[in-house]
Amino acid sequence: MNRVAKYHAIFLLLTSCLGYFFSGYFIERTDFYQLLFVWISLFTCFYLLIGNSYLRFKDLAGIAILFRLVLFFQMPNLSQDFYRFIWDGRMLLEGLNPYLSLPETFIQFGRSPISEAKTLYHGMGELNGSHYTNYPPLHQLFFLIAAVFSSKSIFGSVLVLRVILILADIGILYFGSRLLEKLNLPVSAIFWYFLNPFIIIEMTGNLHFEPIMLFFFVWALYQLSRKKWIIAALLIACSISVKLIPLLFLPLFYQWFLTPSNTIQKNKLEENSLKSKPLGFAKLLAFYALILITTIGLFLPFYTPELVNNYLNSVGLWFQKFEFNASFYYLFREVGYAFRGWNEIAIIGRIIPILTLLFLGGITFFRKNTTLKTLIPALLFGLTFYYFTTTTMHPWYLATLILLCVFTKYRFPIVWSLSIILSYQAYANTPWNENFWFLILEYLFVFSYLIFELKKKKQQAVHIDCT
Repeated sequence: MNRVAKYHAIFLLLTSCLGYFFSGYFIERTDFYQLLFVWISLFTCFYLLIGNSYLRFKDLAGIAILFRLVLFFQMPNLSQDFYRFIWDGRMLLEGLNPYLSLPETFIQFGRSPISEAKTLYHGMGELNGSHYTNYPPLHQLFFLIAAVFSSKSIFGSVLVLRVILILADIGILYFGSRLLEKLNLPVSAIFWYFLNPFIIIEMTGNLHFEPIMLFFFVWALYQLSRKKWIIAALLIACSISVKLIPLLFLPLFYQWFLTPSNTIQKNKLEENSLKSKPLGFAKLLAFYALILITTIGLFLPFYTPELVNNYLNSVGLWFQKFEFNASFYYLFREVGYAFRGWNEIAIIGRIIPILTLLFLGGITFFRKNTTLKTLIPALLFGLTFYYFTTTTMHPWYLATLILLCVFTKYRFPIVWSLSIILSYQAYANTPWNENFWFLILEYLFVFSYLIFELKKKKQQAVHIDCT
């Protein structure tokens, strides 16, 4: 039996390597049906590799790293964002503040403040080049590192960024597996993230920086499992300073800090929990203050009066101007068309953050989030609600949900990581245009599996109550 499993594993390994090689070096994002075929093939191999009885933890870890190395010399083919990464890093290397200037301004006036400026501008596209950068300061640090090691070669910068992202994923593997041990969950669950073709292609292949953010965040959760909340606060601030998404999670830590066993550093718990709650609340405030101070401190080297306005305007565009791969928002938009006759994105874009905050407030105060085992599902569903209502759902945003679900019993983000490839059909059109039948199919898979999992959990709860 082991011999059959061994040969099966070898076949899956070789097939996957071929799939990653083909997807990385021979497919463009306009080649939708080729991409779809390879994507489904890789996910099939991924599922079978995880279930293969011959492969152990170290084997799967080595295989996942090998798949990343297959893509090592690839130029990103599904995203143009890396050109802006390289632009910002080289601006910093020249002593220029990337938050204060637009790439298009330099190009329009025939100026080249950095090496390969015209190539980078045309690579990032006019839309990106006409907006101020929205990447937080620690994000910019890694761009600078790429510029330090390769200030004249775009390909060299790509390789440096890829090394950073692979190391971040290895860090996620390490701290993620240790956190699973702390939670008494199967350590192998980390491979739903680490071996996932979506993660390998979108992060390692296309250089999206979610792994850096997630590395700091999963490290913070691990420190919370050890009751090291001060270190956790510093790490969460670093995570926010790579991507702003962890800001949404901050209210959900409320109950965790007001639980005596989490906040009291003693051999024995206080007999009277009421005495410990003020201390827990004080630590909660200190936790938030430390995150805020550290985050602001990381922005200070870039601070000018113009920075705040430029940055907020750039971030605001994602709520009030851009649309892509949305679900409920598109339904809201159709209602606006029906009653007002035009696109109400400006209004809906302002309402969505309010709805998200209300939902987060509800699960903060009316759901028990007193342990990491109950807190992490709250993080998962809080962010899921935001992604279901947002105006723009780029595929790489999904990485956070995939990692969070590893520490829960839910797997609907894994299904989403498979079906989200359908959103790329938009790029098969010139100019790009979304086909809503493909989006309906994408979200039909996601919502169906989510409903299935919720019903399954409810049935299990009823069964436990009955016994």
